[in-house]
Amino acid sequence: MAPGKPNSEKLSGPQKAAIFLLTMGEEYTMKFFKGLEESSIKKIGKYMSEINYISAEASKKVMDDFLQNFDSSANLVLSGEDFLKQVVSKTLDKDAAREVFQVIGSKSKTVPFSDLAYISSENLVSIIQGEHPQTVALVLSYLPSEKAAEVIALFPEEFMTDITFRLLQIGQVDQEIISELDEIIRRDLSKIGTATRKFDGIEKLADILNEVDGKTEEIVLSHIENEDSELAAMIRQKMFVFEDLLQLDSKNFRDILQNVDNQMLIKALRTATEEMKEKIFSNLSERAAEMLREDMEVMGPIKLSEVEEAQQELIKTAKRLEAEGRIVLTKGKEDVFV
Repeated sequence: MAPGKPNSEKLSGPQKAAIFLLTMGEEYTMKFFKGLEESSIKKIGKYMSEINYISAEASKKVMDDFLQNFDSSANLVLSGEDFLKQVVSKTLDKDAAREVFQVIGSKSKTVPFSDLAYISSENLVSIIQGEHPQTVALVLSYLPSEKAAEVIALFPEEFMTDITFRLLQIGQVDQEIISELDEIIRRDLSKIGTATRKFDGIEKLADILNEVDGKTEEIVLSHIENEDSELAAMIRQKMFVFEDLLQLDSKNFRDILQNVDNQMLIKALRTATEEMKEKIFSNLSERAAEMLREDMEVMGPIKLSEVEEAQQELIKTAKRLEAEGRIVLTKGKEDVFV
């Protein structure tokens, strides 16, 4: 098997888990890691870091295996499909979710046009825009209201008003006609997104490790470092950690401080270096810095996990502000352009 290119016919258990978790996203993976043994985290983390893309064939095989194993849990007093749909819709991007639900749809009795709720509105418009307005109205009537509203808003105004008027006039429609239309749209849907899905396993794992607790992070990185020190270094370079906040200029740093709770800041500083403490104090007003020092002195013992969680919240705040275009993050010894 070529590096970074999983062979769908020769996937080991840890490789399947790595593909599944890369598809499910950071939030799901973070929670999943918390319930694993160290040895499993090491194996899965290593495979995740090595993957740079996942073929549609490999992704489908992994999802098929997952659904088969999930369906075998006959004693669960819940709808496995409903549970899976909730998890997938909350954690996957739209294209990945569509792939998963195509697999689900092939294994269960489907509601007409049910797959369409899980693809992007733009892709959906490209599929149905050539249909008669009455047909489009019929399809939209089966979608969740929010999804239908998104789709309607993407059509030209004249077509939009025509569709909405026809929605009001939909009466009883022959089930055979609905089934045929559903099958046609499913075939069109299957032609979208069948190409290879690209992943940067290193960047993806770095994002995940930024979310997990310090112990899990160290377990994964130490194992990878023993196997491949260069790979571990590349992952660390992609990560943004608490001490990287030292690299920010005063303006960006103050913007972060203005968006964090004072109690969280106190906890985050519990294990911080003197350099980090000084940077925070110097970017607060004299009165605010004095109050912070006083609060730190009277705070009793707290769990290390609470300190790490507070530091992660600071990092998340920094990343949120960067995503909003309000600050610029730099890390390590990267060059800063002015």
